[in-house]
Amino acid sequence: MDLEQKKLLRQLPAVDEILQHQTINELFLGYSRPVILETIRDVLAGVRATILSGANIAIDTGKLINEIVYKINLAVRPNLRPVINATGVVLHTNLGRALLPASACRAVQKISAGYCNLEIDLTTGKRGSRYSAVEELLIKLTGAEAALVVNNNAAAVLLTLATIAKGKEVIVSRGQLVEIGGSFRIPEVMAQSGAKLVEVGATNKTYPQDYEKAITTETGLLLHVHTSNFCIIGFTQETTVAELAYLGKQHNLPVISDLGSGFLVDLAPFGLPPEPTVQQTVKAGADVVTFSGDKLLGGPQAGIIAGQKHYIEQIKKNPLTRAVRMDKFTVAALEATLREYLNPAKALQNVPTLRMLTESVENLHRRARELAVIIAEKIANQAEVTFIEGLSQVGGGAMPTANLPTGLVAIRPDNIAVDCLVARLRNAELPVVGRVQNNRLLLDIRTIQQEDIQPILTALLQALQFRGEGAKG
Repeated sequence: MDLEQKKLLRQLPAVDEILQHQTINELFLGYSRPVILETIRDVLAGVRATILSGANIAIDTGKLINEIVYKINLAVRPNLRPVINATGVVLHTNLGRALLPASACRAVQKISAGYCNLEIDLTTGKRGSRYSAVEELLIKLTGAEAALVVNNNAAAVLLTLATIAKGKEVIVSRGQLVEIGGSFRIPEVMAQSGAKLVEVGATNKTYPQDYEKAITTETGLLLHVHTSNFCIIGFTQETTVAELAYLGKQHNLPVISDLGSGFLVDLAPFGLPPEPTVQQTVKAGADVVTFSGDKLLGGPQAGIIAGQKHYIEQIKKNPLTRAVRMDKFTVAALEATLREYLNPAKALQNVPTLRMLTESVENLHRRARELAVIIAEKIANQAEVTFIEGLSQVGGGAMPTANLPTGLVAIRPDNIAVDCLVARLRNAELPVVGRVQNNRLLLDIRTIQQEDIQPILTALLQALQFRGEGAKG
């Protein structure tokens, strides 16, 4: 250690000295002493390490205090935090998928604040079913005889197979052996259920006779998996649910349809690719249909099982059902979301997922231009801000071929690298997540809510004004 390093180390304020600082004293009003002490020691240790590394630095007590305050605030803020989604991916899995309708948010808040009739029949005073709050709504909306809800669609598929086909063969097309996210694949889910996979057909073509040839005395059911997260084009042929239902009736076998990101409103009139609705699938003859609650339905994470009553009753009695059952928050949010669909026209406005997917191009362009003007005025001389046209994505493993024209705000910062700007926005008090293209930050207006505008402006101003790591020149 040389003399200069010793001099710098002596200039470092002691822990007790920092504790006497007014700014640090004020922190004790909101934070515990152990948190404050640990942070002070960590910051001082970092400075000591920098000095001993030979770096030429100046000891500035004011900057030390600011760093301590910043790190304390960082240490105590929640790990799970709200984020502004400016990516244009409507069902962004990493950002929590579907936004809940306002009615669902109110329902969760109301139920979470006290006790509720989750499993009590208020009419009789006897024990009730947690499924009753949503089952009648699902029956009315889908046309199914009965319904059950579990914690996600993977659980719905697993539970259905384990109940109806455990120890039996399940016939499915090779072209439908999908990976449903997070490396969970249909063959693996089926193996876990105790069912035996029987693949038929080819990747691109499967005919009804392929299923029929594979039927034996060991066959438990025919499975149809909607390939909602990829698309095979060209020389193709897929056996429909209706064709499978006809075949199932001939051989007295149930037909299960896993719709994945199933939905209740046909969005084809709004320019999106045609997709089978839950109602259409039930009407086509599927005995049981499974689909997600937090994808195109626009509700909370849930796995919905709808179909013929005698199959649903069997599934309800499976001991595994308790392990994957939904909680009171899911019940509250899902019920409120389903009630929105009782008026489909209102659902298009009240369910954020539907509203974002069906917003007109003209309105998207208008909103994006307005945002570009507001941002340009706020960060003048710090970045180039322009409006450009682009494309959004549905996300959540849904409609992979959908092209959604949108409006984008393109920001090219003058004084920092765009990657640094993106990182700073992710670490803002209210994080902003966009996308980068051609050395510009792109903010997609489709997934930006009105209440997001001011926080975006605040985060941009702070990110561009901060002169630290990532600055140009």
